[in-house]
Amino acid sequence: MVTMTRSKTFQAYLPTCHRTYSCIHCRAHLANHDELISKSFQGSQGRAYLFNSVVNVGCGPAEERVLLTGLHAVADIYCENCKTTLGWKYEHAFESSQKYKEGKFIIELAHMIKDNGWD
Repeated sequence: MVTMTRSKTFQAYLPTCHRTYSCIHCRAHLANHDELISKSFQGSQGRAYLFNSVVNVGCGPAEERVLLTGLHAVADIYCENCKTTLGWKYEHAFESSQKYKEGKFIIELAHMIKDNGWD
């Protein structure tokens, strides 16, 4: 369950009983650990994780990019709170083997930290 509160902008807070990932710059919640699909991705600044869904992120315009796994239409995603670019959203995969990524999100490890219940 996600609860909403009003500060500068509307911000979603994930339940504190779950392991979550947060923006390293402002600590806004980004994703629940249960939404993690893979830790085997590479971003422009190093390792990155693939998530099924995220919160508190905005999406820029989609553009075609050649990534390590081929041509994709992706849109940069950014933290809604501090506006830091976090990674990207896969809008379209041109190769059939990459279709599973469509609608999923990449967040680079350089921009997130683990919060709540990781002990």
